Amino acid sequence: MTPAELAAALSLPGRVAIPWTDPACDPARPVTLHCYRGCRATPDSPVVLVQHGMGRNGDEYRDFWVPAADRHGLLVVATTFAKADWPEAEHYNNGLVLDGQGRVRPRGAWAYAIPLRVFAALRDAGVTRRPRAHLFGHSAGGQFGHRLLSTQPHDLLEAVTVGNPGWYSLPVLDAPFPAGLGGIGLGDAEVERLLAYPMTILAGDRDTETSGPSLPSQPEAVAQGPHRFARAHAYLAAGRAEAARRGVACNWRLVPVAGIGHDGAAMSRVCAALWFEGRLIDAGEAGAAAQGAL
Repeated sequence: MTPAELAAALSLPGRVAIPWTDPACDPARPVTLHCYRGCRATPDSPVVLVQHGMGRNGDEYRDFWVPAADRHGLLVVATTFAKADWPEAEHYNNGLVLDGQGRVRPRGAWAYAIPLRVFAALRDAGVTRRPRAHLFGHSAGGQFGHRLLSTQPHDLLEAVTVGNPGWYSLPVLDAPFPAGLGGIGLGDAEVERLLAYPMTILAGDRDTETSGPSLPSQPEAVAQGPHRFARAHAYLAAGRAEAARRGVACNWRLVPVAGIGHDGAAMSRVCAALWFEGRLIDAGEAGAAAQGAL
């Protein structure tokens, strides 16, 4: 898609689905940009990059952000990795870092680079003049989001919040990816850059399922805790321990969210209120449901 075509597709307020191919990653694996331009959005408005869960429902995750987009004049872009082209966790959650034989692919070909290249294309097209974007990911998208922050440059990122990931890549080099960050070409500089970034981890205090098809159950995941709420605390503790070992700061924060379980819609509203209103809303205001989107 040319810059002019991208600008035309996003020239009016409302929803639009834009097919997108990233040649640097894998041209045989397209994605879809499910976008919403708020009614008051301008090229100087914040851009929110959204990463969906294992349901690959980027259109729904985009829609979770529509009220905030209209209220605050946002441009929302949910880069959607469809099951047909990105079928397994290795392709989406784990970023296509390794090929089918377990070999490390070139870093520029990792799927984690795609949302940032989309944002760069939005800038090149004049859709936005913002130098940096906000990034939110929930569930599998939270796995994607914190691994993106772990592996990619931060110069295009204004704020990063992840909600309810099923498990985490610990900020250590002595555990192989995806349990840690070892064996994929990262070094001390990347780990310390990750620890320094003020990432926010949202953890629903009712996200306490200990089994089920969407909860990662490999030994490395179980070692982080019995459920997502515990694993969020374990990840923060691991970050602080690694930072202390290195003699650097860990600037992450964990925000427990009372009354919310594994609910992508509610967590999206919580994140929007934190970013753009500076407040933590309660479960009732967030519209928490008994069963949210993955």
